[in-house]
Amino acid sequence: MTQARLFTPVLIAGCAILLLNFALRASFGVFQLPIAEEFGWPRAEFSLAIAIQNLAWGIGQPLFGAVAERFGDRKAIVLGALMYAAGLFMTAWATTPAQMQLLEVIVGFGIAGTGFGVVLAVVGRASSAENRSLALGIATAAGSAGQVVGAPLAEFLLQSFSWQEVFMIFAGIILCSLLALPFLRSPQMASRAELEESLGEVLKKAFSDPSYIMIFLGFFSCGYQLAFITAHFPAFVTEMCGPIDPNGPLAALGITTTSALGAMSIAVIGLANIVGTIWAGALGKKYTKKYLLAGIYTARTIVAALFIMLPMTPTSVLLFSLAMGSLWLATVPLTSGLVAHIFGLRYMGTLYGFVFLSHQIGGFLGVWLGGKMYDITGDYTMVWWIGVGVGAFSALVHLPIREAPWTAKAA
Repeated sequence: MTQARLFTPVLIAGCAILLLNFALRASFGVFQLPIAEEFGWPRAEFSLAIAIQNLAWGIGQPLFGAVAERFGDRKAIVLGALMYAAGLFMTAWATTPAQMQLLEVIVGFGIAGTGFGVVLAVVGRASSAENRSLALGIATAAGSAGQVVGAPLAEFLLQSFSWQEVFMIFAGIILCSLLALPFLRSPQMASRAELEESLGEVLKKAFSDPSYIMIFLGFFSCGYQLAFITAHFPAFVTEMCGPIDPNGPLAALGITTTSALGAMSIAVIGLANIVGTIWAGALGKKYTKKYLLAGIYTARTIVAALFIMLPMTPTSVLLFSLAMGSLWLATVPLTSGLVAHIFGLRYMGTLYGFVFLSHQIGGFLGVWLGGKMYDITGDYTMVWWIGVGVGAFSALVHLPIREAPWTAKAA
């Protein structure tokens, strides 16, 4: 018997799309200070725009999953890329908080159409059962690779261009993801029973299943923590970190300001996450996914608590970035793999899309609360401790999940 290939054209094309998607999305925190300084907006205004983007991304995820399952994966991705580019281009012309917040709805839907819900469903269907968890991990890690270059690229471009011009450059970049579409073909791998069920029937069964509800609730803290850090960590580090030694190793790498360190920290998180996500996908082949998820959320809780309790220095920023980065998107291949394992592949895009909506509700609150609490208290301490609490909740809520396919449960 020949072993199924891991690296297929579908996996490679999916990685390319996710890389470009997340390179741009991960850079938004770098624009926090330039936009606030140009218009004199309170921190909460831009934070609300990014929070709305995260919420629109979450709402759009099951919708684009349904579009992909009804009209085809590639048509859903084309629509997503066009919305992403249009949203970025129009945002460059925004001059009021209300305009930017409204336009970020379009950006959020664009991210959904070119993001995890659609692409991971394609990769999952195109992968063999033994390779599925690892393939999902590799595709998720591609998003992290985008994060490695996204924030530093934005910081670099801002040295020569206005933030408006950078947004228009980014609009052109996301359209390049469409070059991968000819390779993104996958079979509809589903059982006879799955093919006979309608989407409405499957959704009704899923939302009446306690395990699906627990997966939905557990993904909330992942979104809260990741979105808060992506949107606010560069500014947090810029304002709160201790000075960088002008003769130290960071200065030798060209990092001489806390602003540059803040942008680099997002890249370090992304770099560490490439390893962490692939490792999580590989572990998902051998071990129970719900226990792996509980362990990841527990580790996140400890790392975040230690970081906020200790003095912030360049060293602690980098150590936190490495530790949190190794856990960053490690939940995604395990959560998506858990959905596919329990509920099947036929409607994986939509089912995972609804789970991801919980992630983005958390993301909305993390970003918005970050800006709101900063304006009220002058720091991010309370928002960090809320993140610690919801992380501990997610660690516990995964434990009772019944990790068995529907067919096995029925039997």
